[in-house]
Amino acid sequence: MKRTTLLQFCIGIFLSSIAFVGCEAILPDVPEPETLLGEPMPDLLPQQLQNHIKGDEEFGRVFGVLDGLGPVFISNSCESCHLGDGKGHPSTDIILFNRRDNLVEGEPDSVFNPMVSVNASHLQTRAILGYTAEVLPSDIKGFSRINPPAVTGLGFLEEVTDADILAMADPEDANGDGVSGVPNYVHPPDFFVPKSSHIPDQAGRYIGRFTKKAASIDLLQQTASAYLFDMGITSDFFMEDLFNELNGNHTGDDVPDPEVPASVVRNTVFYLRTLKAPERRGADRPEVLAGEKLFLQAGCGTCHVPTLKTGLSDVEALSNKEFHPYTDLLLHDMGPELDDNFTEGSARTSEWRTAPLWGIGLAEDSQGGRAFFLHDGRAKSLEEAIDLHGGEGARSRDKYNELSAAEKQNLIKFLKSL
Repeated sequence: MKRTTLLQFCIGIFLSSIAFVGCEAILPDVPEPETLLGEPMPDLLPQQLQNHIKGDEEFGRVFGVLDGLGPVFISNSCESCHLGDGKGHPSTDIILFNRRDNLVEGEPDSVFNPMVSVNASHLQTRAILGYTAEVLPSDIKGFSRINPPAVTGLGFLEEVTDADILAMADPEDANGDGVSGVPNYVHPPDFFVPKSSHIPDQAGRYIGRFTKKAASIDLLQQTASAYLFDMGITSDFFMEDLFNELNGNHTGDDVPDPEVPASVVRNTVFYLRTLKAPERRGADRPEVLAGEKLFLQAGCGTCHVPTLKTGLSDVEALSNKEFHPYTDLLLHDMGPELDDNFTEGSARTSEWRTAPLWGIGLAEDSQGGRAFFLHDGRAKSLEEAIDLHGGEGARSRDKYNELSAAEKQNLIKFLKSL
């Protein structure tokens, strides 16, 4: 009996060893902490961490018809566009468009405003039963394919003061460097509550800093808009369902509005505010340091400003903190190469907000092993993205092209370390 038990024990140990070795062979390596995006920032208070977790759950929530999804929509969850909180894949692109009947009176045809109707500027490519998904209308004047951005570190960007943003602006290119960044002034939604750091213009507009053209002033506006425009989910901030007017449907779904309360949206906002900033990797390697020097010498840091600072915040972990996003949050004319004939707020069709570069080296991880850069993912490499910089970016692009092959490699290695 004892011999049988011992034999069984030995066989069990042997089989367990085989199983363990087999798992080792097929399981992926544990990722390094600095490569993870969807984590809370350090130094959050216990209650703040609990609120972050609540928001995380809302960010991953999948909506169905019984929850109020639609009637027309783009996606059924936040996370499906921002998988792992990282940069979206072209398969999750959002199409924004302007219509010809919305041209600004007295201005050239290349300049026009977004649709007044709240749903018309987002192409709703999916619909619940009984409704028809949208297609681009025949009278379209311009449209833009937008690749969803990574959502990490947004709380820091939100806390940069308007005064600091305006200090980086140079609308008349007074210093003659060929760069004339300007803020995008947008009309605030009814629920917007300005902070002491917000500075309106004479028309009552405020500086936008989120979306590819800086059309959203803060994360509440951006998130509430995403619930409605991307998922068709109404809230206390936007109370009416999206109507599929282009196809003759004029009624909402059968779920009472608002479909989620303000608390749900605010939880998601807090989650986004308190996601950690992307971390550097290999920043002290000699080739990376050499590439950083070349990046600054080429003038790339004029728009992609390496270091910013937050103002006072109700979240201590965000208050008066220095951080490194590589952006000035301003609009820059990128020339005909990137003119998509689409605009938001006061942005011209060839103007884009300087994209933050932090986390750009992790883009491949969140895009299925192959990276897609620029607002529409058209660039399949960082080299191609640089080459498409025209307008105010042309001088830096030309300086990059003058570098030796080894120097170019070092600059790219620096970018991949961000």
